[in-house]
Amino acid sequence: MRLKDRVAIVTGGSRGIGQATAELFAKEGAKVIIWDLLDEGSYVAKGINESGGTAEFLKISITDKDAVEASVADIAKRYGKIDILINNAGITRDKTLVKMSDDEWDAVIAVNLSGVFYATRAVSQVMRENAYGRIVSAASTTGLRGNYGQTNYAATKAGVIGMTKTWATELGKFGITANAIAPGYTQTPMTDAIPDNIRQMALMTIPVGFLADPIDIAYGYLYLASEESRFVSGICLPIDGGYSR
Repeated sequence: MRLKDRVAIVTGGSRGIGQATAELFAKEGAKVIIWDLLDEGSYVAKGINESGGTAEFLKISITDKDAVEASVADIAKRYGKIDILINNAGITRDKTLVKMSDDEWDAVIAVNLSGVFYATRAVSQVMRENAYGRIVSAASTTGLRGNYGQTNYAATKAGVIGMTKTWATELGKFGITANAIAPGYTQTPMTDAIPDNIRQMALMTIPVGFLADPIDIAYGYLYLASEESRFVSGICLPIDGGYSR
């Protein structure tokens, strides 16, 4: 098992890529804590436990820094450590620049950027005390290339890449690596809302010719959370079928 006895927090672990990641990590031996506002997280944790893994669901908003810090303190007290943080939670509020409202801008910034900062700031302090940690955050191909109608989303995902490179510099001496992944088009509830004509156009831009399944992205998280990546830090790994080539 590649994550035996590791303690891992997965934000946004109730469905899609987060669910696939939580389930995969549990199969690899991790004790998984799912942070999410969606109640489906309790069913994901239940399924993991019934399958012989170890998981729990905590209803946490990563935009609430006090709740984040309290939960981190509780987890560290109960488990004695936090080895892995997967910053997977994210939202979209797509509009073109001139049509995007302040509320749509602020909502995406709060979850995709500030929430990642709050979670990482709190968890990294526990990791520093234990001289070990793996931080992996969800960027996006949109953060690398931009995308029509996604000013807010692109800004946050580019910001995640910048924060990741900074954390790799600051935290490496404490035995902590920090990396990001940049998923391409993936079959999730978020992309299910894409109109069919846009979906077909997207498929034409992906050299491998198909959309990713959530597990394809979860395996990227697994690699960067494992011992196999101990000399990998400060990168953003595209997992996009060649889209961002």
